[in-house]
Amino acid sequence: MSERPVLLPYADPAFLADPFPLYRELREEGPVRRVVAAGGLEAWLVTRYEDGLAALSDPRLSSDVRDASDPRLLAQLPATDRESMLSNMLRSDPPDHTRLRRLVSTAFTARRVAQMRPRIQDITDRLLDGIAPAGRADLVADFALPLPVAVIGELLGVPADDRHDFQHWTDRMIMRGAEPPDPAAVDEAWRHMRAYVTDLIRDKRARPRGDLLSALIAARDEERRLSEDELIAMVFLLLAAGYITTVNLIGGGIAMLLAHPDQLELLRGDPGLLGSAIEEFLRYDGPVSPGIARFAREDAEIAGTIVPRGATVLIASAIADRDPARFPDPDRLDITRQDNAHLAFGHGVHYCLGAPLARLEGQVAIGTALRRLPELALAVEPQEIRWRPGGLRGPLSLPVTFRPVT
Repeated sequence: MSERPVLLPYADPAFLADPFPLYRELREEGPVRRVVAAGGLEAWLVTRYEDGLAALSDPRLSSDVRDASDPRLLAQLPATDRESMLSNMLRSDPPDHTRLRRLVSTAFTARRVAQMRPRIQDITDRLLDGIAPAGRADLVADFALPLPVAVIGELLGVPADDRHDFQHWTDRMIMRGAEPPDPAAVDEAWRHMRAYVTDLIRDKRARPRGDLLSALIAARDEERRLSEDELIAMVFLLLAAGYITTVNLIGGGIAMLLAHPDQLELLRGDPGLLGSAIEEFLRYDGPVSPGIARFAREDAEIAGTIVPRGATVLIASAIADRDPARFPDPDRLDITRQDNAHLAFGHGVHYCLGAPLARLEGQVAIGTALRRLPELALAVEPQEIRWRPGGLRGPLSLPVTFRPVT
């Protein structure tokens, strides 16, 4: 493939607000397209559903960034502690991935997550208690962000007073845009995060409790199934992945409803549609955009295109999930859609471990907000909403008004 790569214009607010016209063009041009993605990195974009589904299970495509030929990918990780950052299940492949995932999988089964519903509801109600009397709020800063931060913090046993810090450090490390991240800022945030996680592990070793982190420490110390670097990387991954995409799901889901009043009224009238509504939010405008990165272990043919060894392959779930060959009328938000096998949580061995928890948090948060915030409406024009600049998609803020409730 010889054409020049297409720039994904993360510096353009219009693209950030609605990337789907360009996404549609890229899909219609062909199943594999060279692009310049977040941070100025070149990638091979897989745009169609069936090809994306196959690529997510293709053993020729690695999750380990060390298989990438572009040195800038490794340079995006903290220079002081790069190996630790690479020792997590998101960046590993079997057999290491299988071992690491098994250690935490029992905490995220559908049954175990369902048992968390009362506590998630309590946190949701407490946050809305603080919002409801005011008649206006930023539903990201005041609600969509603190809810999943509190849930993953409690699951891991992170003290409430420390949760803002780990959220701040994580944002410094993962925020992507048109330009490469500042290595010094990434390094500084990781030093703070590693020091904090190390102290937290030390405290849990001395005084174990009934949380997931205490169980991981036991697996490390008693069963020798984790190295210390793997333990630190696991805690970081769970803290970061445990909240950021769920923030985007909740904030983005509410933004979608406010932009589609017919769907908002439909859901208000039938809360039983919450489950299918969450799936449709994930398909229509999910929290990862354009998709999931893999790295070619060898020259690989994908949909008729030879992708060279070491290339970054971006499996564009956000584009594939609007593929008309798979989803009828794909550019229409339809919370009653039933056949909705979207790729927002990935596929195969790396299918998102936290998917049941994210779904539950989304249902509880959005359903309760709609019930408790009457006459909910945007406080700004839709084009004034600011969106995350790259890789992860969701509103940075969501100013709303509603009838005050005391």
